[in-house]
Amino acid sequence: MPAIQVENVTKTFGDTAAVDQVSLTVPEGAVYGFIGPNGSGKTTTMRMIVNIIYPDSGTIRVFGEQFGATRTGLIGYLPEERGLYRRMKVLPLLEFHGELRGGRKVTAEVKKWLERLDLGHCADLRLDALSKGMSQKVQFIAAVVPEPKLLILDEPFTGLDPVSADNIRDAILELRRRGATVILSTHDMAVAESMCDSIFMIFRGKKVLDGPLDAIQSEYGNDTIRVTADGGADTMQGLPSVEKVRDLGHVQELRMARGCDPQEVLRALIARTRVSSFSITRPSLHDIFVRIAGPEVAEGQHA
Repeated sequence: MPAIQVENVTKTFGDTAAVDQVSLTVPEGAVYGFIGPNGSGKTTTMRMIVNIIYPDSGTIRVFGEQFGATRTGLIGYLPEERGLYRRMKVLPLLEFHGELRGGRKVTAEVKKWLERLDLGHCADLRLDALSKGMSQKVQFIAAVVPEPKLLILDEPFTGLDPVSADNIRDAILELRRRGATVILSTHDMAVAESMCDSIFMIFRGKKVLDGPLDAIQSEYGNDTIRVTADGGADTMQGLPSVEKVRDLGHVQELRMARGCDPQEVLRALIARTRVSSFSITRPSLHDIFVRIAGPEVAEGQHA
């Protein structure tokens, strides 16, 4: 039985279809990545899964059940808009959340999580005395301390320094190893590539990608060359059969035209400059995201 089964779900707000006939299946015990541009329907889909809002049509089943209060203790939810009681102290706040949703005393678990995420010294502080990153970690603990079977995390790494982000990442993967199913929404394609078993991308309310990363990349073929060469991106403009040059700093990614001979590209490049490395590979998730959503995102930035 899958952890989540979404079938032909639609949700509209006014004349806008935020989610349009979306279907997806999340296997139990997986880390399932949600990606897409801002306003694409990710958060709306997650809110429907956790029963905060309801679809106009279609069905959603969580562990085989369609809607119902019995879900509450099974799901841990970290929303993108953080919403804890700012005037409460950290320890009693987390005890309240854990006991409300888990139906049991959770003080020992809360203290372990506070120590694990380097917040032990914050137990008696009010939430409004904490930094944004500390508050983010407190909200993460609130989501996980009841030991939910399903953990839904909307941009969990926002505002975290690299050490804190690594700690949260390790905690998520440990929860997965202990049997939890995780839905992870992120704008960081490197995080999605490294953590997620499968990727779901929604764009303008419609599903455009769904499946293991390896299968998604295979659909796009080996049409990417990664190059390190003297002169960087400036020396790679106008190469034969190269549609786009993406400058990554010391490394450049070249997107080849269909039917391109990579050896022809290499010969032309060697004629211009000294090449240190040259490899043919599949496109990264970042590249695939940009191919699908790039024009719209660029328009939004210049609007």
